[in-house]
Amino acid sequence: MLAYTYIDRGRFALTEKERPSLLEAEDAIVRVTLASICTSDLHIKHGSVPRAQIGVTVGHELVGVVESVGPAVHAVKPGDRVAVNVETYCGHCFFCKRGYVNNCSHPEGGWAIGCRIDGGQAESVRIPLANQGLTRIPDSVRDEQALFVGDLLATGYWAARIGEIGRDDTVLIIGAGPTGLCTMQCVRLYHPKRMIVCEKDAERRAFAAKLCPEALVVPPEGLVNFVLDHSEHGGADRVFEVAGSSETFRLAWQCARPNAIVTIVAMYDEPQILPLPSMYGKNLVFKTGGVDGCDCAAILQLIEAGKLDAEPLITHTFPLCDIEQAYDLFEHRRDGVVKVAIRCCT
Repeated sequence: MLAYTYIDRGRFALTEKERPSLLEAEDAIVRVTLASICTSDLHIKHGSVPRAQIGVTVGHELVGVVESVGPAVHAVKPGDRVAVNVETYCGHCFFCKRGYVNNCSHPEGGWAIGCRIDGGQAESVRIPLANQGLTRIPDSVRDEQALFVGDLLATGYWAARIGEIGRDDTVLIIGAGPTGLCTMQCVRLYHPKRMIVCEKDAERRAFAAKLCPEALVVPPEGLVNFVLDHSEHGGADRVFEVAGSSETFRLAWQCARPNAIVTIVAMYDEPQILPLPSMYGKNLVFKTGGVDGCDCAAILQLIEAGKLDAEPLITHTFPLCDIEQAYDLFEHRRDGVVKVAIRCCT
């Protein structure tokens, strides 16, 4: 079968691999119908994810159809359409019992798919711990609507949940890329008093404003003063840093009011610095990832109810055989791309 493979630092390639088979009692084999490219895939490509294994099939955003299951799998059955969780987790270790599934102590727990074990930019994929890693898609929800349930929407939902948003809060979201847009939608579920979205790219600002008309969408220039002018207590009550640069990391704590919560959603290619002498007295609480992606069923219910909709993020679609072209488009942000869907099988 065709599979997009991590060959070496800076290089992915479309290769032929054997179709996966069941290895453990809790495994499932999923025929991939639709996958996507994530910025995290680019982090792997450029060597920013040390745990990523050379030779692995990349891709962790996908939906598909269950082809076979191990004898201990009871949550799904062959023929079910399923969303695949970015994280696999056992559900019963110390961390899983507390909802911290990103830190699952199982050998294949946490972010494994498309990083440490073969992922979904392929025709077929093995999903370990499938009772927790797969969620059946309701019949009324299309594959395109469900594509981002296991990663982007899971990330936004997790971030909004741990951000402790109140109805009187001014919320600042820095970054209106795909993860920022999904975070914005999930923050909106909490009905904050005010939502400010900061994005440097004019096309993405326009996209964010169309997706969420009630948000104040602004460029980073003058952001600190803008937030001061549009908040009651000297800054944003809740800040979500989703852009992933040194500048946006700095803006996140600068724009927060004293005693605010700053949630770091982004991944970074280099270490970030907290200038503690300059921050003294702000008494900020920082919360950091990775995502505890254990809310896929709830997210699918919200999609079915019309309260979440990430399908508009899909601006381009390619067949698996043209995935190199899709990566080039996505990585260099050409042609107004937000997210690319990859059709792997029909």
